Amino acid sequence: MKDIEELNEAFYNAIESADLDKMSEIWVEDVADRVAMCVHPGWPMLSGRSEVLRSWALIMANTPYIQFVLTDVQTTVVGDVAIVTCAENILTAADTDEPGFAAGRVVATNTFLRTPAGWRLWLHHGSPVLQGDDDDEEEEP
Repeated sequence: MKDIEELNEAFYNAIESADLDKMSEIWVEDVADRVAMCVHPGWPMLSGRSEVLRSWALIMANTPYIQFVLTDVQTTVVGDVAIVTCAENILTAADTDEPGFAAGRVVATNTFLRTPAGWRLWLHHGSPVLQGDDDDEEEEP
């Protein structure tokens, strides 16, 4: 299980360092019975290694800074499939004219497949966690 969790960390490190070569090493090769799939928050499902890697290239090219702090990491292995669920606590450059940062939270499921080349990422699915404003919360009487 340690090797899967290390590969999961390498996945996030590749995003943080905008290392598309490392990202390419992590994702499974497309074969008839196993096609890479990815769902970024707010995006439609992407299917096929080339489409998935193209999406990461776009994200990396358009994200000047991103950092992930993973929490609630849970790993399950059943045969040749491993599932890692986690919360991605994300800090990124703010999308404004003023310098600064923005934070968000995404829950993710990363599914890995054991291949002859070792464990490879097969599916990444990220779903945003809606953040409520403190001012919007109702106060109890």
